[in-house]
Amino acid sequence: MKKYEVIVIGGGHAGTEASLASARCGSNTLLVTQNFNTIGQMSCNPSIGGIGKGHLAKEVDALGGVMARAADASGIHFRTLNKKKGPAVWATRSQADRDLYKAYIQKKIKGQKFLDVLDGEVVDIIIKNNEITGIELGDGAKIETSNVILTAGTFLSGMIHIGDKMISAGRIGEKASNKLANRMKDLDLMMGRLKTGTPPRLDGLSINFKKLIEQPGDNPRPVFSFTGSSSDHPDQVKCYIARTNEKTHEYIRQSLDKSPLFNGVITGKGPRYCPSIEDKVTRFSEKTSHQIFLEPEGLNTNLIYPNGISTSLPEKDQEKFIRSIEGLEKVNIQKYGYAIEYDFFDPRELTAFLENKKIKGFFMAGQINGTTGYEEAAAQGIVAGINASLKSQERDMWSPSRENSYIGVMIDDLITQGAPEPYRMFTSRAEHRLYLREDNADKRLTTIGWELGSVNEERFNMFNKKQEEIDKEMERLLDLKFIENEKTISAKEFLKRPNNTYKSLKGYVKNYTFAENHVGVNCAIRIKYEGYIERQNNEIKRNKKDEEMELPSKINYSLIEALSIEARENLTIARPQNLRQASRVPGVTPAAISILKVQIKAINSNKKKMANHGK
Repeated sequence: MKKYEVIVIGGGHAGTEASLASARCGSNTLLVTQNFNTIGQMSCNPSIGGIGKGHLAKEVDALGGVMARAADASGIHFRTLNKKKGPAVWATRSQADRDLYKAYIQKKIKGQKFLDVLDGEVVDIIIKNNEITGIELGDGAKIETSNVILTAGTFLSGMIHIGDKMISAGRIGEKASNKLANRMKDLDLMMGRLKTGTPPRLDGLSINFKKLIEQPGDNPRPVFSFTGSSSDHPDQVKCYIARTNEKTHEYIRQSLDKSPLFNGVITGKGPRYCPSIEDKVTRFSEKTSHQIFLEPEGLNTNLIYPNGISTSLPEKDQEKFIRSIEGLEKVNIQKYGYAIEYDFFDPRELTAFLENKKIKGFFMAGQINGTTGYEEAAAQGIVAGINASLKSQERDMWSPSRENSYIGVMIDDLITQGAPEPYRMFTSRAEHRLYLREDNADKRLTTIGWELGSVNEERFNMFNKKQEEIDKEMERLLDLKFIENEKTISAKEFLKRPNNTYKSLKGYVKNYTFAENHVGVNCAIRIKYEGYIERQNNEIKRNKKDEEMELPSKINYSLIEALSIEARENLTIARPQNLRQASRVPGVTPAAISILKVQIKAINSNKKKMANHGK
């Protein structure tokens, strides 16, 4: 078999974005997956976006990724969440047709230049002198490479739990990667166990929707990709809302001793922000009801995804509590819910490029880094794919920063704080969220993507044309004045007010040719946040000099007695590259940062003395 510059293991959301990005950047890339037909599969809820997650999907799109375009091509129900709040935290979400999404991803994989796909099981990643040299397949075949991206999702030692049933699997119906997991355990890497889960799938024909609350999509519909339009969307459907009740909760409480989450069988930590229904009933015992979103899985299926009742209870107990819910009294369960436990690697052992600190050319992305969710996986995948390609071409690698992207926020959080529980993105995690909006993700990242090679010329030209239109309209708006309440005011002054929009400006101004709505909305948001962002940028500039002070890679934190024991231990694990990363490490206080500054200056001073002595 021929040698590849980059090999990607796993065809989930991280693996597809990683392999496509690597190939777009010009590296001969191989994607190895157990079965091509499962590439791009949405193993849990067929949806993209949501609070924080929509921002990640838009950023992946801005870097040339495929997730947002697939969401547009398969989305059957679109909404913008958080509309009652400011534009900075507006979040796009689409319910997808599971088959259409997968088909779109597979089409892009097949058509990508420099990308090959191989059906097979990787049983070994070959490492010599702490450098990647290749992989070995289950049939004994070996393929050479210097760069591997591991995106194994929940497949490493994956174990499914339904009541007292335990099934070795990466997801239902697909075998776990146990041989590779055992090989990984031989390496000197920190590993742990995490847990996630999924709800049962319901037969929509057996649901009484008349008893439920109808939830239509937004009109006009939001569009996910910066290159997309609503004409890309297939037919639209409605979703519905149901609610649990006290009887539901009582049935669940009676079954807790049979739940592997509560009887000690599952030891892995589960996602706090996406808890099982058993968790909800236990942790929020004062609540008499919990909301459930009933979401169709596609246009040509009757399957309904009941978002909000993830469970690992035995089948009979699942039937009992679900049928106690109004509208679901006679529901047929097509697939039972389950929990899955799997191996993950401590992300503190990664650099900001998502390369392992100990093994050269070994990149990791997705759930194996302790995250949860398609969008978090895709965002890591595109960064790992870009960097593995850059490394193969002996070019400088790239790390997104907290100041310019949610992807940067996530990676920085992971490599400095680790993943004591499955990591999920929220807008509240970003200090600079007034700037890190969905609407300007392309302005923040597309030029970077073009320079790195992950954005093609056609896409870059579209972006430049859009920015020219926005800049032109901004100039026109700055010159525009009109009469309001017998006073002359500027359009800029009008749009700075909290509740005023580009659309509402049309009610005051005559004889003015307004731009396309997406251009005008972008201009209005820029104007509204202009003052806040200017202050934020000044703050970033003030802090940057100190934050960029590099920490020597061989510094021995255990000898710095002025630091707390917690800070010494966590710094030793995380090995931050600079003071900014160090400030994110648990236990590292502002006082500790001051101590580290002194250490850096002392080390640099000693280096100068040694250099002068050598002369």
